[in-house]
Amino acid sequence: MTERIAVADVGGTHARFAIAELDGQQVVSLSEPVTLGTNDHASFQTAWRDFCEQNPGPEPRALSIAFAGPVDGEVLKLTNNPWVIRPALAKEKLDIDAFCIVNDFAAIGHAVGALPDDDFLHITGPEGPFPKHGVTSIVGPGTGLGVAQLLKTPEGHMHVIATEGGHVDFAPLDSLEDRILQRLRKRYLRVSIERVACGSGLANIYEALGAIEGKPIKEMDDIELWTAALEGRDPLAAAALDRFFLTLGAVSGDLALAHGSNAVVLAGGLGYRIRDRFENSGFSGRFIAKGRFERRMQKIPVKLVTHPQPGLYGAAVAFAKEHLT
Repeated sequence: MTERIAVADVGGTHARFAIAELDGQQVVSLSEPVTLGTNDHASFQTAWRDFCEQNPGPEPRALSIAFAGPVDGEVLKLTNNPWVIRPALAKEKLDIDAFCIVNDFAAIGHAVGALPDDDFLHITGPEGPFPKHGVTSIVGPGTGLGVAQLLKTPEGHMHVIATEGGHVDFAPLDSLEDRILQRLRKRYLRVSIERVACGSGLANIYEALGAIEGKPIKEMDDIELWTAALEGRDPLAAAALDRFFLTLGAVSGDLALAHGSNAVVLAGGLGYRIRDRFENSGFSGRFIAKGRFERRMQKIPVKLVTHPQPGLYGAAVAFAKEHLT
């Protein structure tokens, strides 16, 4: 018997809602998401009511949320908008019978553990299915840099571990990156990898390269800059994109070593947008270039999630694990 629940993926700019059907631990369907702007709603509660009014069929009685922020505590706050969620009052305020909330990147981890092989694109390393057990590092360049671990046990259990791995220090690997770091230190007290290997990181690299070369840079927002870089219309933006891929490869390899991983998954909308650029980007070379551990790194498959809504899918999986075991 299937169970019908609502799922939400709540970030700083948008809240996405959908209806998921669960058959035990399996997600058998996920509806087309409804995307609502967080600035258009005073609270999560009003956005939820808006979704319920738009959604055909009976009002959902269960809800699982992937939340862009810490999920421990009595009051949960988003980083980039004023919404708050009080888990203890969720059932009453939202008029539901069952409730689940997980960190947004933990939801990605749940999705990675449950999605079929054809929802992944091979990037580098050995081809074929994921290892049946061991640690998978999940790296998500997006608004920030999300990092999580998925532990698969020999007994078939899966455990998702949310981390703050995107905030480790940026480690330059050549003289140009030394100069980029020096430039970024003028702006930030501490330069984490998230300042470079995420969506907004391209602007930081672009500005630093302009300063290093003594060239004026064009004023562009993140979308314009990424478009210019991908289309090659701005040589400095294209150079920044090359450096972005190198850095993402290096940090992905570092995380695999730190986690003792036997697989790596890249996730997030940005990764999907640039999926066709990985092959000739230098990502693979930097991922493998770990000195005495190069042979080990060559054995680690790196794949990219191609499912359009892994956050919503993962929220559904998290609910099934919490309520339907």
